[in-house]
Amino acid sequence: MSLGQLQLTLEPERRVFAVHELNAAIQNLFESEFRSIFVSGEISGCRQASSGHYYFALKDEQSQIKCVLFRGAARFARFKPQEGLAVIARGNLEVYQARGEYQLIIETLAPQGAGALQIAFEQLKKKLAAEGLFEPSRKRALPKLPRRIGIITSPSGAVIRDMLHVLERRFRGLHIRLFPAQVQGEGAIEQVCAGLHYFSRTDWAEVLILARGGGSLEDLWTFNEEAVARAIAASSVPIISAIGHETDFTIADFVADHRAPTPSAAAEIVICTSASLADQVSTCRGKLVQAMRYRLLRAARDLNQRGIERAERLTLRHLREASQKTDDLDARLHAALRTRLEQHRRILKHLDDRLQRSNLQLRFAQIRHRAELLNERLRKATERKLWNARAREQKAGLHLQQLSPLAILERGYAIVEKPDGTIVRSSAQTTPGDEIHVRVHEGDLRAEVL
Repeated sequence: MSLGQLQLTLEPERRVFAVHELNAAIQNLFESEFRSIFVSGEISGCRQASSGHYYFALKDEQSQIKCVLFRGAARFARFKPQEGLAVIARGNLEVYQARGEYQLIIETLAPQGAGALQIAFEQLKKKLAAEGLFEPSRKRALPKLPRRIGIITSPSGAVIRDMLHVLERRFRGLHIRLFPAQVQGEGAIEQVCAGLHYFSRTDWAEVLILARGGGSLEDLWTFNEEAVARAIAASSVPIISAIGHETDFTIADFVADHRAPTPSAAAEIVICTSASLADQVSTCRGKLVQAMRYRLLRAARDLNQRGIERAERLTLRHLREASQKTDDLDARLHAALRTRLEQHRRILKHLDDRLQRSNLQLRFAQIRHRAELLNERLRKATERKLWNARAREQKAGLHLQQLSPLAILERGYAIVEKPDGTIVRSSAQTTPGDEIHVRVHEGDLRAEVL
């Protein structure tokens, strides 16, 4: 065996990837290493496709990454992506295999800073106002003397204690149901919505109070969420919104049927006289709901750990890729339509130019113009001929005048005629006693031949 053959056998075996195999391998790496990651940055190049998906990049001073916020996730976002907005995105890295690009598939998007929260507040307020959720015509009147009052707030804060104290002082014998819910932080949105759905579904309460104490914009943000606003709008029970202090305004205040400046004021508004507290049943019911939710969450987690989560994730990724391909094809179709439209415009302009050139009115105008030119030439030729004829006439008149006998008479000659008009040219033509007529320059004479 030669040295060359030995070197050949020691070379490592080469593996050749197909493009789709390499992209799939990278996707597997992303699934194991880059799931549910948080990325902060500034939104750049934001655009919304006709499908409702958002495409943009997150950038910082040194780099950027492509991102996709699909329509389903955008529905639950606090705000709509906006150019230049600083955000924190949570999502998964995936490979868009059609172009071999990696991108962040965003599941949740949150603004950074109070200024960004204010932008989200104004965006949602404008959107819900356009849908008519703030219209006075949809506000319901509060019952005059409700016997069953529902309350959604934190069970451990001072808010519920103050409200119950006011209700008990103002009216004894009321039935009160408290739906315990976190009013800020993780899980607060879901618990508040669950309380709203609970009272709307059970139709037990005659009126409902949604309450929370004062705080900053971030503290009150649960009640600026679209999900909470829509749950309020969908409620079958009239709602009093009592969020924060008198100077605090939230989206919930605009959607609710009535706004109270404080939670204690809501307890005074809801009933005109004293009230007593009876919330043990509602508290037990709330704990049961929480226990059931906990059991369901544990069961869902167990199922996910057995493989359902991966199957769902793969299906979702295929759907997302199909959706992106649809957006790509839609963009290409619009570009092709614009090109064809421009071609048809050029052809139409060309035909219009030809039609203008062959227009009968234009041709008649050209014929009239040529006729006017010919008429002008004919007029000038006629005038020229008339002038020449007049000149010849004048010349002939002068010549005729020179040859006229009358001109000779002016020089002293005379013309002799017989009575019958015969001109006498010789004396032999007359005899003595004949009467003759003598014509001179001025006048004539009658004479007798002697």
